[in-house]
Amino acid sequence: MFQKEYEKLNSSEKEDFRRLANYLLSHTYLVRYEYQPSQEMTLVNKDYQAASRFFDALHDYFLLSGWRLEKDDNYGIISLSNIYEHNRLRLDRFTTLFLYTCRLIYEEGREDAGKFHSVKTDTKTVVDKMHYMGLLEKGRGGDKDWGKTTKKERIEAQRTLSHFNIIKKIESSPWDGEGNNIIVLPSILAIVSNEGINAMYKELEELKNEESSP
Repeated sequence: MFQKEYEKLNSSEKEDFRRLANYLLSHTYLVRYEYQPSQEMTLVNKDYQAASRFFDALHDYFLLSGWRLEKDDNYGIISLSNIYEHNRLRLDRFTTLFLYTCRLIYEEGREDAGKFHSVKTDTKTVVDKMHYMGLLEKGRGGDKDWGKTTKKERIEAQRTLSHFNIIKKIESSPWDGEGNNIIVLPSILAIVSNEGINAMYKELEELKNEESSP
């Protein structure tokens, strides 16, 4: 089936097919809309459009090697996962907490997300919410204090989630440990579904207990 669909593509499309297959293996998610800092607007993601056109061929290609490609046309998400649950990235504790908190923020702002299905926030809002939920120790330096987090942790967490198209920064400048304006993308729904919210709260509680253990 894959070969039949692939042979329908012209040489330019075949090159796009190969490029997108490699991109998905590296980044896991593609979203329909992406914010362009240079133009200060959200535009249709051409890679998402191309992957949608080749979807049947890409799906069958990945299936041959044990990967599952899925597409949610409602929220505009293409996601790749390993059928055997191999090749999984293990996130560090801070990045995991940052991810889960972004998911909660997404849920809270989801009704106002509009057609792009994305939610705007910023680094400090995420970290403040982590403190509020008791996931991080409180700092002592007033409103601008980040508490028990480091610039490196904040930058690396955001870089990692951005690499997998889960969040994106609004500024065109590099990631900043002092904070960025960010967009939480609908791909976060593929990581923690609505049904997984309760399980996420339970896991957050366990992580909080581990954090407070001597």
